[in-house]
Amino acid sequence: MKLTEKMSYLQGLIDGLEIDKSTKEGKALIQMSDVLAELVVYVEDLQSQVDELTELCDILDKDLGAVEEDLYEDDGFVCGDCRECPEEDEEFSDDYDEEDDEDYDLEDDDEELYEVTCPSCGDTIFIDEEMIDEGSINCPNCNEFLEFDVDSLTIEDFENEDNSDETDE
Repeated sequence: MKLTEKMSYLQGLIDGLEIDKSTKEGKALIQMSDVLAELVVYVEDLQSQVDELTELCDILDKDLGAVEEDLYEDDGFVCGDCRECPEEDEEFSDDYDEEDDEDYDLEDDDEELYEVTCPSCGDTIFIDEEMIDEGSINCPNCNEFLEFDVDSLTIEDFENEDNSDETDE
C-alpha cells in the first residue's frame, strides 16, 4: 500500500470515529491527522522529484559514457607508465627510450624547483633558479609569455611562499 493510500485509510478511520472537535483530545487528533496529510503530500512530491533526478542522472551517465568512449577510444597509443594500458604496440614501444626518461627525471636533480601557474591556461609549471634568473619563459602549454620580476623578489621569497603553502594545508 502506498503512503497516500495509507493516509486515506487513516483519514477514513478518524472520520468514522466521529471525534468531537470541541474537546481537547478531538482537536489534537484532528490536527495530527491534518499534519500527517500535509506530510504525505510533501513526501510524495519529494519522491517524484527524486525519481525525476534519478532518471536525469541515468541519462547523463549514459551520455557521459558515450563521450568517454569517443574521447578515450583506443588509438593504439600506449604510454608505458601504468598497468591499465593495453599491451604495448611495437609501433610505439620502439620509440620509447629509457635513457630519454632519465634526462627528465626530476628526483635525481639536486636543484630546487618552484611551482608557477600560468594565468592564461592555468597550467602548472615547475621552474628552477636558472629560469627565474632569466626573468621569463614561454608557457609550454599555451606559449604565453611569462615574466618574473626578479629585482623585487629573491629565491628566499619563493621558498617562503612554498613554506606558507604547506602550512595552509
